[in-house]
Amino acid sequence: MSRAIVFPGQGSQAVGMGRELAGAFSEARDVFQEVDEALKQKLSTLMWEGPENELTLTENAQPALMAVSMAVVRVLALQGGWVVGEKAALVAGHSLGEYSALAAAGTFSLADTARLLKTRGQAMQKAVPVGVGAMAALLGVEIDQAREIAAEAAEGEICETANDNAPGQVVVSGAKAAVERAMAAAAARGFKRSVLLPVSAPFHCALMRPAAEVMAAALAVVPMTAPVVPLMANVTASQTRDPEEIRGLLVAQVTGTVRWRESVLAMKAAGVDRLVEVGAGKVLAGLAKRIDKEIVATSLQTPADIEAFLKG
Repeated sequence: MSRAIVFPGQGSQAVGMGRELAGAFSEARDVFQEVDEALKQKLSTLMWEGPENELTLTENAQPALMAVSMAVVRVLALQGGWVVGEKAALVAGHSLGEYSALAAAGTFSLADTARLLKTRGQAMQKAVPVGVGAMAALLGVEIDQAREIAAEAAEGEICETANDNAPGQVVVSGAKAAVERAMAAAAARGFKRSVLLPVSAPFHCALMRPAAEVMAAALAVVPMTAPVVPLMANVTASQTRDPEEIRGLLVAQVTGTVRWRESVLAMKAAGVDRLVEVGAGKVLAGLAKRIDKEIVATSLQTPADIEAFLKG
């Protein structure tokens, strides 16, 4: 049995996340306090009490999701002796989850990860004025079809594949009018449903170049060490442990496609047969079932989840 630990991305946040963990485990409380102190912000209060519209802001959602993931990682290690370097063959994360994965694998400190994600969230939000960009999930569409649709819909504007999440679930991102044309083009090809996503900016496309430049500068000065286990990187769907390469991949990831379907298949090809999703929500476990039914996926986000997992 070979496990990979995977970390959720934006969209998995919800008011109340992490509150039960903090109530049950001092280790989790310590993580939330460290993140609050690193950001000079009571992020934990926002996570537990809302309001939801503030938690959903990119600059808050990104470090908040990482904090919940790292709280679970810390509890697993200190309560159950379940240490990433000994128990996992690989780590991976969906978009911002890649930072959580690297924090869990020791590449970044918790405080540095929180600050990087705050910077990343602010930079992504500022890169494109609200309402100018959009993202849409094209359902039933495979990646090659989505690329064709995006290219056809662009008409001189930006429209690109942002997320290859699972078979039949590809997200396109870009200028709002171009994304709307992509939805219409998908319908014209007989695909029944496309969904405009409730996001505040068009992530993972060329419109995010200003944010990529901000992250290049931020990552250039942050201490990095090799992860204790390899990272399956979003933009290459391949393994790396080289800090310099990881730095470049994190910059490329801002504008590049999240190749999640390929990443899961690459993990399976490397011998992984179990995914442990650590943090808020169960999105990645759900995607894993669609990508390959042989992979067993478990989600850990509550004290009960952790206790059952450590006993298993």
